[in-house]
Parts: sequence; C-alpha cells; structure tokens
Amino acid sequence: MQTATVSIVIPLYNESDNIRPLADDLLSSLADFPYPWEVVFVDDGSTDDTREKLGTVIADFNGAASVVELQRNFGQSAAMQAGLDQARGNYLVTMDGDLQNDPADIPLMIERLIDEDLDLLVGWRKHRQDDYVSRKLPSRIANRLIGRFSGVYLNDYGCSLKVYRAEVFRTVRIYGEMHRFIPALMAMYTKTSRIKEQVVNHRSRQHGVSKYGISRTYRVLLDLLSVYFFMSFRSRPAHFFGRIGFALGIPGGLILTWLLYVKVFLGEDIGNRPLLLTGVLLIIMSIQFFSTGILAEYMTRIYYESTGTKPFIVRERSSIVAGQWLDS
Repeated sequence: MQTATVSIVIPLYNESDNIRPLADDLLSSLADFPYPWEVVFVDDGSTDDTREKLGTVIADFNGAASVVELQRNFGQSAAMQAGLDQARGNYLVTMDGDLQNDPADIPLMIERLIDEDLDLLVGWRKHRQDDYVSRKLPSRIANRLIGRFSGVYLNDYGCSLKVYRAEVFRTVRIYGEMHRFIPALMAMYTKTSRIKEQVVNHRSRQHGVSKYGISRTYRVLLDLLSVYFFMSFRSRPAHFFGRIGFALGIPGGLILTWLLYVKVFLGEDIGNRPLLLTGVLLIIMSIQFFSTGILAEYMTRIYYESTGTKPFIVRERSSIVAGQWLDS
C-alpha cells in the first residue's frame, strides 16, 4: 500500500497580515500529523508585502514549504491550479489563506478520506461567520442550483477547505473561476458516493478584505452552464447540438410539409406566407446545429487522441487466472 503523503495548497492575494498567524496555525495543527506533508503557498500577484512576509515564515517549516509566485493576479482558480501542479503528495488539501479556514480540521479530514476510501471530502461551514445578504444567501442559492444541475448535493460548494485523492483530482483542470465547481467536475470521473462533506470550523475574517461579494452571482450562473455542458456532453457533444437540431428541425419539417400540402392539393399560394419563412429558417438552423455537433465530435476525438487523455480512470486493475482473482 502506498504511503500517504499530503500536500496543502494555499492561494494568497494581498493577505500580508494573515501570513504569520496562518503559518503558526499550520505548524501547530500539523505538529503530530502522522504522514509526511508539505505546504505550497501561491502568491497570486499580491500588491502588498505578502511575498516578503512569506519569505520570513518559510524557514519555520524546515524545508516542508515552498512559494509559487505568479506574475500578476490571475484569480483563485489559476492560483490553485498553479499550486496543485507543484504539489507532490498523493493526497491534496486546498484552503484559503484568510484565516477563516481552520488548519486544525485538516488531520481529521485526511483520516476520514483514507478510512472511508473517498475521493473528495468537502468542508461544510455549517456555522459560517459571514454577512447573510452578501455572502450566505447567494451561496445557498448557488449550492442548490449546482446540486440540481450536477447531481452532487452538498451544503457548501464554496468552502475552499477540501481534501482530495490526487490520482483522481489530477484529471481535473481548473480554469476561469471553476474552483467552486470542483465537486461537480470530479463527479465526471468518480462516483458521487465517493464525494462527501464534513462540518468544519469557520472563523470570521480578522485582517484584510474579502475578495468576493454578491456581484459574482451572474458569473456563477454562467460557469454553471459550462459545467453542466462538460458533465453531460464532454465526450459526446453531438448529443447536445443534435437535441437542439431535432427541436428545431421537426417543427420546421412539419411546417414545410403542411405548406406543401396546401400548395399541391389545395392550390393555395404560399409564397407570401410568413409561415414559409419560419419553416425554412427552422430547417436551416437545424442543419447548422447538426453540423456543429459533427464538428464538435471530430474535435473531441482529436483532443482525446492527440493528448492521450482518457474519459475514464482505472481505479483497480485485476485479471482472472484459473478461476481466481489475481492483482496484476
């Protein structure tokens, strides 16, 4: 059995005043941790002295911490991905650097992930210390929508404190602002039963200012549509565009069939009827969607074959020899 190693990835943007308390909390919480661990701090183009403060605390970790410095502010998803690309552990942890996530929850979450053989354990800020209107209410609405679309029902998609099995999570790439949809994205590669949540401690912000607000709601809705498409049609886009093509083509065909009957059998003039233009437009739009679906299928196959990416993950490989199961 592979020895458990843990990498903790922490994106930071203008969190200068939180660096020292964060480092102290991490060292205290991981002092008796039974597995080898590392911390990857990601400075997401901070404009304060976050980078300098990181330099002063790195030595306290005795080689178990590193800093990834981004050229400018790329956003939390990009910073998180940059840190995960550098992480070496076979179990991964992500958390915010604003002190609202409690590092003391990490050992318990890692143990549960291993004991229950899960692929993802999501923190649930059940007693969230944030403003209701600007933070809690939009989050609750988003949680319901994401659960409805993805089939992964969680109480808190927005909690950054998450623990992952690396072999599964590394198949997921985070772009844009997709970090809040990680459980839904992972559901493309693992069973929803292997995704759980755990109540974690949540603390009020003491230093700095929040980078989020109610203005992000519309972006969440747009990202949700993208996630729904990739979850349902990533490897078969023709099914998505084909459905729209049929939805347009069938009524268009019926309209033109009716007009043909009117013209041929009833002898009526159909040249000036708006219905004729409607039917023709529906058929043309239908053909366009079918064509887009075919092109998307070709692009999908090119992507999988050229990159070597597979639309699945092999969890365990076994073979049958002489009627017995043998690990290979």
